[in-house]
Amino acid sequence: MMEWWTPQQAGLLGGLIGGGGGGVLIGGIGGGLCGTLAGKGLARRFVMSYITAMGVLFAGVLLVGLYALAIGQPYHVWYVLGLPGALGTFFGIGGIFMFRRRYAQHEQRTLAAEEFRRG
Repeated sequence: MMEWWTPQQAGLLGGLIGGGGGGVLIGGIGGGLCGTLAGKGLARRFVMSYITAMGVLFAGVLLVGLYALAIGQPYHVWYVLGLPGALGTFFGIGGIFMFRRRYAQHEQRTLAAEEFRRG
């Protein structure tokens, strides 16, 4: 069986996925934006769609990594896909529950403030 990529290409791909695409853009900037919006109770549909899409995207990456492991690809092939896939899936699914709770807390604060204003 032929390797999908060499160890050198795996290093480049891992850097691009972890540092560029997955870590910084999807996780850092997107997560920070979603956290800010959710804390203010804004753009609920966007935030929930974003975090769900992140979880689904990284679940797909994880499945490809598991497939590579199952067919006997070397460590540098399946690990480059498995690690970001597992982390992204974990944070994507965890984010769904976290952001739901964040929006519920904001709604409770809004209702409590409204009740306080009425007297």
